[in-house]
Amino acid sequence: MQPGLTIVIPALNEAENLAGAVDRCRRVAARHFPDFELIVVDDGSTDATGQIAEGLAAADPRVRVVHHERPRNLGACYKEGVGLARFAYVLLFPGDDEGTDEQLHAVMSRAGSADIVVNYTSNPEIRPWSRRVVSRAFVALLNTLFGLRLRYYNGTVLHRTGLVRGITIRTDSFAYQAEALVKLLKAGHSYVEVGTPLAPRAGGRTKAFRLKNLVQVGQALVRLVADVRR
Repeated sequence: MQPGLTIVIPALNEAENLAGAVDRCRRVAARHFPDFELIVVDDGSTDATGQIAEGLAAADPRVRVVHHERPRNLGACYKEGVGLARFAYVLLFPGDDEGTDEQLHAVMSRAGSADIVVNYTSNPEIRPWSRRVVSRAFVALLNTLFGLRLRYYNGTVLHRTGLVRGITIRTDSFAYQAEALVKLLKAGHSYVEVGTPLAPRAGGRTKAFRLKNLVQVGQALVRLVADVRR
């Protein structure tokens, strides 16, 4: 596998934000990796996201585009991107551009220091209290179930592509990264955590906390427990 970085950018109806997300990833990646690519996964968008993605790819050969006919969820986008990755490291950055240069810089700058670089939010108080409660409960549950001590399971994570390809991520839900981290860490792979502040966002989105998504996450955790015990 070639030295460098693959960034998977899932986008569902992100016509307003996708170009900014691609530009941010491209700009920061260029500071840390001489070779990189961005795989935009248009997850069944009904707005202009697909056309915008194609325009970005036409303007820059480092941008590749995958289209889904219907939404397949975040985990499915990530797995497809990992399968297509040409470079030694891989991470996901959301197409809604809900992230910062500082966050990407902190993760990319630690490439090679461990098998996995895990980002966590250093200012969780910026989020609504209800989201903080759910997030803390999720982290505590996973740490208790699997004997781990991670601060966060759903942030920006940099993996060695070969390692994440070597496990089976069964869920397509928002729990995809939690499943990957648990399986890799239980297998003994090394990790380092880096904390960065989350920037305030007007009209904060709560896609991950819709009832359907919460049910899917619960189902994923039940399967994960069974997988790890086997």
